[in-house]
Amino acid sequence: MKHFSIYRTVILTAVFFLFSTLPALSQVSQAQMEKLQRALQFIEFAYIEKLEDEKLVEDAIRGILNELDPHSVYLSADELRRANESLEGSFEGIGIQFNLINDTIVVVSPIPGGPSEKVGLRPGDKIIRIDGETAHGSRVNNQYVQDRLRGERGSQVDVAIFRVGFSELLDFTITRDRIPINSVDAAFMATPEIGYIKLNRFARTTMREYREASQILTDQGMKHMILDLNYNSGGYLDVAIDLTDQFLDRDQMIVYTEGHAAPRQEFKSTFRGNFKNGKVVVLINEGSASASEILAGAIQDWDRGFLIGRRSFGKGLVQRPFELPDGSAIRLTTAQYHTPTGRSIQKPYDEGAEEYYKDLSERLSSGELISPENIIFPDSLKHFTKHNKRVVYGGGGIMPDFFIPLDTNRVSDFYSRLLRRGTLNNFGIEYTNRNRTALSGNYPDMQAYLENFQVDEALMDEMYAYAKEQGLTPGDEEQKEDAVLYMKNQLKGLIARNLFDFAAYIQVVMQFDEAYQKAMRIIEDDTFNEFNIRY
Repeated sequence: MKHFSIYRTVILTAVFFLFSTLPALSQVSQAQMEKLQRALQFIEFAYIEKLEDEKLVEDAIRGILNELDPHSVYLSADELRRANESLEGSFEGIGIQFNLINDTIVVVSPIPGGPSEKVGLRPGDKIIRIDGETAHGSRVNNQYVQDRLRGERGSQVDVAIFRVGFSELLDFTITRDRIPINSVDAAFMATPEIGYIKLNRFARTTMREYREASQILTDQGMKHMILDLNYNSGGYLDVAIDLTDQFLDRDQMIVYTEGHAAPRQEFKSTFRGNFKNGKVVVLINEGSASASEILAGAIQDWDRGFLIGRRSFGKGLVQRPFELPDGSAIRLTTAQYHTPTGRSIQKPYDEGAEEYYKDLSERLSSGELISPENIIFPDSLKHFTKHNKRVVYGGGGIMPDFFIPLDTNRVSDFYSRLLRRGTLNNFGIEYTNRNRTALSGNYPDMQAYLENFQVDEALMDEMYAYAKEQGLTPGDEEQKEDAVLYMKNQLKGLIARNLFDFAAYIQVVMQFDEAYQKAMRIIEDDTFNEFNIRY
């Protein structure tokens, strides 16, 4: 019972800590604390089963946080480490992108400069053994791979590889190292004057990556920019401020935050910034959240550029981390942020977390993702942009200036099944591996591939035959022109990814993306001048 008493103390300490951070609950009476302690004593002495002390503590803390808002969370030490990896921008391992094909680990590509590339692993290599243990079969999943290939920097792992053209397995000893997680998925010139940058998060490495990418594009002639924040779920507040600062004139409000225990704090732009002139278009959708919405809101509020896509997620709450003694932490909502016009874009959460996250599926069922006419904003949430006094709304995400509906017509049932089963992806990998020498010779760089490689009928027939072997056959609706063209484009993108990198996939598939095409049109025509948007 000694351990339980210790953990009970921890629970009470954590509860007191949580209450003390919230003004509405800071005056917790001694009687209320004694009530909680008495309840824990009853559980300790009378509950039917023996309880795990650590789990009880964690459940108690999680239970308290669940009653606050959907974004206040408890993270165990392991959960915290994994969560921080994506934002701190690195992890430790062997440095490969992989796919699981028929319960086998297939190297999609070694990460440039990483340990696997240094020892000579190639795209298409199949990892058959790890440290002498068979590494294929039904037990092999993503967690299995991570548990065995990730590890402390400087440690070693032995792998045996099957490579096409070799009769025996090839043995490699790989020394694990720090592997970067990139924020910039792709950066390329869409036209001779329009650059495109896709950002997947706002992490510690984001500004360095953005500056490098934008400088390369500027050197190639970029005068205008498409910044793609689709499905960017956010990240660090200060990084969002720094990136937004790149586009605004000096001393313009970027965002302000305030909460009951957090006085209003304003963040303004500076003289720094590498893109204060030139047309800017930001792509957003229902997966763009938090830090993405800070940037999008400031661009829209200051009439600095256009937003294209669909209504953003609607997360306007700021979390502050509080560390606990055992290495775990609480990410507690301490403030709400507002765009320059004063908009709060946080969507309601008073009906609980479950209903809160149902919002996205309800947008689909209500038809909002198909037509903007199904979105209703009350006048009480109306605001006006800083310069042109255009009407914008708060209260549940940011509505773009140009709406692009979710296109469900070209995504056929057959394509969805190919995607869910991983069949199209696996075919792309295997096709590239079989034809890598010829493909590399015919298409030495991405521009040559983009302009000249065609997914012809012979290649589609080959893909259909491969799918049939997996028990997947197309129906009549799969023969619609839009559906076939979309599937061809996706296949071309997957082959590009396996031949070059993930950025190549993005560059291919964006050629069929309506928001991307709309962005290029309004940059090239007179739309910016028509709406008096500064550039």
